[in-house]
Amino acid sequence: MRYLVFLTILIFISILPSCNSNSDNEQSLKEKANELAQNLIIIDTHIDIPARLHTKWKNISQSTEEGNFDYPRAIKGGLNAPFMSIYIPASYQLTGGAKELADTLIDMVNKFAKDWSDKFIIATSPSDIINQFSKTRISICMGMENGAPIEGDIKNLKYFYDRGIRYITLTHSKNNKICDSSYDDEVTWNGLSPFGIEVVKEMNRLGIMVDISHVSDSTFYQVIKTTAAPVIASHSSSRYFTPGWQRNMSDDMIKLLAENGGVIQINFGSSFLRGDIRQNRTTRGEKINSWLKENNLDKSSSEAKIFIENYDREHPRKYADVKDVADHIDHIINLVGIDHLGIGSDFDGVGDSLPTGLKDVSGYPNLIYELLKRGYSENDIEKICSENLLRVWKEVEQTAKRLQLIED
Repeated sequence: MRYLVFLTILIFISILPSCNSNSDNEQSLKEKANELAQNLIIIDTHIDIPARLHTKWKNISQSTEEGNFDYPRAIKGGLNAPFMSIYIPASYQLTGGAKELADTLIDMVNKFAKDWSDKFIIATSPSDIINQFSKTRISICMGMENGAPIEGDIKNLKYFYDRGIRYITLTHSKNNKICDSSYDDEVTWNGLSPFGIEVVKEMNRLGIMVDISHVSDSTFYQVIKTTAAPVIASHSSSRYFTPGWQRNMSDDMIKLLAENGGVIQINFGSSFLRGDIRQNRTTRGEKINSWLKENNLDKSSSEAKIFIENYDREHPRKYADVKDVADHIDHIINLVGIDHLGIGSDFDGVGDSLPTGLKDVSGYPNLIYELLKRGYSENDIEKICSENLLRVWKEVEQTAKRLQLIED
């Protein structure tokens, strides 16, 4: 008996240094992740704060309880250059007013920099981001989500370029005058419209990045054939993990995107990251909508809220994890290498579906930590955080200069 006790103590003592070593290594990697988040430029190509504040205003220069973005959390997470999404709902394609809404949201973003100039500054080029790099001041870029504000007039592209728009997501949830959407069951153009081809070429000429997130597969392939510059997917993920869902990019599309020199910016939404979660949330929505319809109730009614609360209690929502984001990164790198991906979180755009460890803009160090654990080098992480997107943006600028010289 004494022998067994003695043997147990020896075994415990022998494994103790190993446990301490693992703990020390983990802590060291976490410190390294936080250090890199503060010292590298982090660009996130899709944050929906303008749409959120347009619905309900909050002072984002201070800490806020709502949403995924505010200045203190962005500084904590090391975010240097968010692209504020100038999001135009597809409904404006029917009602009109898309251009006016875009102007209103652009005015709002400019006001951030005017009212809180010690915290925010506008950036309209890669050199702006590099030259304005700071641990206390955030460079704000702008991308337009949905080309509806162009309103069929090619001259409006120059108008929005002059207003600071540096990428345009060609469409959103419905087909528009430019192209077909991945969310629309109808086929209007089977890809780009004749006007859409003009739009892509004019964006190349002006130096506006072409964003193929939200477009149909046929639109993507036509854009690749048409563009003279690399394109981006500002907030998409890999379809490999969500089979059959056209909103994400297939392996073939990612390979063509890489051949084009472009980048796919990983969306953090749980439904973008895992097919089982997407199915779970689809089923949940169908059940709730069916009950609302049967009972002739609006979702905002008190009865509906009680039903939804009870349903959620009985059927807990599933969430992805920061590891799932890293899985997408692993997969894309295995396909096309390290030079063709980045971060396009969709913070404030995907509701409550954000993964564990990436619930708001303070969470970027958690992703860096996960990549460090998987053996990614500092150079790899820098490319993912910003260098890949900066390279594409510079190439888009260079293409524009070349095309303008040919005209002259």
